Amino acid sequence: MQEQNIPNRLKLARVERNLTQAELAERVGVTRQTIGLIEGGGYNPTLQLCIRLARATGKSLDDLFWNRGED
Repeated sequence: MQEQNIPNRLKLARVERNLTQAELAERVGVTRQTIGLIEGGGYNPTLQLCIRLARATGKSLDDLFWNRGED
């Protein structure tokens, strides 16, 4: 089974908080490159990382990662 990338709105949430990729990465304990990969759809974060990203951006998991086109 091929893994699908999860669409996300992380970049929008990060920009709304006036955070650079490096600043967000530091807050959640990953590298700047990881943030770039997540934003670009090249990496699916773990649930724990998704929760840290949601807290750091002040968004819910649904706001960041839910694909509203699917039930």
